[in-house]
Parts: sequence; structure tokens; C-alpha cells
Amino acid sequence: MYTSDYANRSTTLASTLNKLNHVEPSSITTGLISEMVYREDQPWMTQLLLLPLLQQLGQQSRWQLWLTPQQKLSREWVQSAGLPLTKVMQVNQLSPSVTLDSMIRALRTGNYSVVIGWHSEELTAEEHRQLAMAAEEGNAIGFVMRPVRHDPLAARQLSGIKIHSNLYH
Repeated sequence: MYTSDYANRSTTLASTLNKLNHVEPSSITTGLISEMVYREDQPWMTQLLLLPLLQQLGQQSRWQLWLTPQQKLSREWVQSAGLPLTKVMQVNQLSPSVTLDSMIRALRTGNYSVVIGWHSEELTAEEHRQLAMAAEEGNAIGFVMRPVRHDPLAARQLSGIKIHSNLYH
């Protein structure tokens, strides 16, 4: 993981979100790539974070592209989420190896306000650089969604010997 790069990405996302709240939707021209790590057993958290931004971007004349691995977006969910049904495109059944290349090509075109793609591995510095350059070129926002599985055993304390000392209490 690239700690400083990761921190910069989070800061960039926060500043972009702040700008979106104070700017007309049609005048948003920025390129941004952000990785969103989420737990598969809590999909509502991702929706809570992403939906306001996607609704704001839905006011632009450009499309929203979803590159999903398996699931197909339902019309009912898109409408109930407040997203413009006529501006949402989806390509599903993409293999993970093709997702990043597809995102780069889509971001570069400038036809999309946002491109959302699922990728199971953390981005390398080179992958992030390529995506960021494409987002800048197309004045678009790209979200790389990376699921992590919740391991209930990981939250438990590891067994081991505890040494208590009066020196530290």
C-alpha cells in the first residue's frame, strides 16, 4: 500500500466532494480516481457514501458507467436511488483483468461523468497513475470498488501470554 499516495487520494476526494456542494453540476470539470474499499456484508455503507455524489453527477449531460463483475443493476434500484435511468449504462460479466483497461478507455473518452468498476486487488502505483491520467483527460471521476470480506475471527483478540507488570500500570 502506498500510504502517502493513499492519503492524498482521500484528501483529493474530500476536496472534490466539498467543491461539488458549491458548484453548478454542469460546470464540474475535474479528474479524480478513488479506491473505495467496502465490506460485502454491508452494501448499504457504500450506497450511503456514493449515492449523493452519483445523484449530483446525474445532473450533468454525460453518462454514468458501471462496470460490474456479476450483478446487473435493477431499474427499480436505479430509480429509487434517485439516479437518472436514461444516463446510467452498465456492462456486466467483465473479467477482472479487463475492468481496469475498460475504465481507462471509458474515462479518457469524456463521455462519462463517472466510471465505477470493481477490482479485487489493491491498485498498483502504475495502475493508479494510468487511471488518474485518463480521468484528467476526460474530466471524469473514477471509482475503483474493492470488496473485502469480513472475518469475524479477525476481530477477536489473539490468544497468547499476557505479562502484567507494575512498571507499566
